[in-house]
Amino acid sequence: AQTPPEAAFAIPGSGSLREHARAHGLLAGAAVNIQLLASDQIYARVLAEQYNILVAENAMKWSALRPAADKYAFEQGDALVSFAESHQIKVRGHNFVWHEALPDWFSATVTKDNAKQFLVDHIMAVGGHYKGKIHSWDVVNEAVLPKDGRPDGLRKSPWMELLGPDYIDTAFRTARQADPHALLTYNEYGVEYDNDEDAERRAVTLQLLRRMKSANVPIDAVGIQSHIKAGSPFTIGRGLQDYMASLRQMGLKILVTELDVNEDDLPYDDVAQRDHAIAETYRNYLSIVLAEPSVTAVLTWGVSDSHTWLNSGPTHHKKQPDRPQRALLFDDAYQPKEAFFAIRDSFDNRKSGRL
Repeated sequence: AQTPPEAAFAIPGSGSLREHARAHGLLAGAAVNIQLLASDQIYARVLAEQYNILVAENAMKWSALRPAADKYAFEQGDALVSFAESHQIKVRGHNFVWHEALPDWFSATVTKDNAKQFLVDHIMAVGGHYKGKIHSWDVVNEAVLPKDGRPDGLRKSPWMELLGPDYIDTAFRTARQADPHALLTYNEYGVEYDNDEDAERRAVTLQLLRRMKSANVPIDAVGIQSHIKAGSPFTIGRGLQDYMASLRQMGLKILVTELDVNEDDLPYDDVAQRDHAIAETYRNYLSIVLAEPSVTAVLTWGVSDSHTWLNSGPTHHKKQPDRPQRALLFDDAYQPKEAFFAIRDSFDNRKSGRL
């Protein structure tokens, strides 16, 4: 059921995330469900009031844009861009290259002989369609997976199998040609914690980025997805700080691209207790991340708990199926939760000046 207008929160204007972020040289954003944008006026109002950058959850992935090998479907992406433009909000493009969300026709149609042409054509068509309207593109998403056993630590994705590791450079060079002004971004998860797995992923990602820079591949920014956990046995600290410093030393901007808090590890069911633990997880994480001056944006992966992917998507670690997660900043009635104020405070506490 649609939320009644009177249930909407009363923190627009100077109290909004976007204004608190702007005061500290940041963009505050969220991933958008295009169907909700079209059908839920309160959802649309929250987006317009709270954020100055938005990204489509799914509408700009291959599976949404390519109903057939010879067809493009831009309607959903266009709806987001139109909404954003009407409210002076920037848009991130997500994504040109990923091992998931490929259309059904892909595996039977794309071969080693034509894969490069499909990749280049897709980026030129999509990047060209949105040229000048996109703040940053996630050009390549999640290309690193050390456990796949390649010496370079890269993922054995469909693109890797078809084109070898050159697909990454090809994608970035083509993206620069398609839209010379968008920030070209490499987006990756699992780099946040001080544990062996995340340390290895950080090392391999830095190795990839240094190789790209040495080959003059055009790359402007790195996305740290930031799918983090409340109740994790691991800490976040020195490993992430050193990783971000290394990115800065390479001249790369940093964006927090998909922030949310998985709370399945919390051992209690009390809502207030859980909400407090989630808020503190956000607060502690951002105190570390926002101390890095190269961080320019913080986007959460969704807006309200009722539509978080953690309650519906392919979560490999879900342990609490009967307890819907309260992972985001707004509850089911779009009321701000403690996490909202924790993030707003984190913007206010940022020590560095305007970027």
